[in-house]
Amino acid sequence: MDIPVIEQVKIQARLLVPLVRALQAELGEERANTIVRKALGDMFRELGEKYWRAQRAPDLGANMAPAFEKFSAGGALDYDVLKQSPDAFEVNVTGCRYAQFYRELGVPELGFLLVCSLDFPMAEGFGADVKLTRTQTIMQGASHCDFRYARVKPKGGSDTA
Repeated sequence: MDIPVIEQVKIQARLLVPLVRALQAELGEERANTIVRKALGDMFRELGEKYWRAQRAPDLGANMAPAFEKFSAGGALDYDVLKQSPDAFEVNVTGCRYAQFYRELGVPELGFLLVCSLDFPMAEGFGADVKLTRTQTIMQGASHCDFRYARVKPKGGSDTA
């Protein structure tokens, strides 16, 4: 069964939004959000690892392009690829139905917590040599999301592939 990610997010939100709200009421927003970020972050890191191992492309750009295609399926994202190379993949997301959905629910802050904040743990799953930088998101009110993936040399100076 191949359900677009945007539809998966909508289904998950029916359960996660009330759960997170209950946790926030019981534990306080900061503590609850920390627990949610850790639990979901661990899961998304593992998803990132599985995705990365399944890729056969020899470079970062070729590996990242299908990921953005998957997350944009069903009209979920409008985006422009600014750079695609063996060591970089740079994208501006200019339209986001994930953000629209969470705004319609009246909880864009939970959209950021449950969708956007998970991009970083997923990128960690791609390996120590892949770094994601993102300074803004549509979910938080910006005009676009600026995803910048780059291959970095591992700490310690050795170039292992």
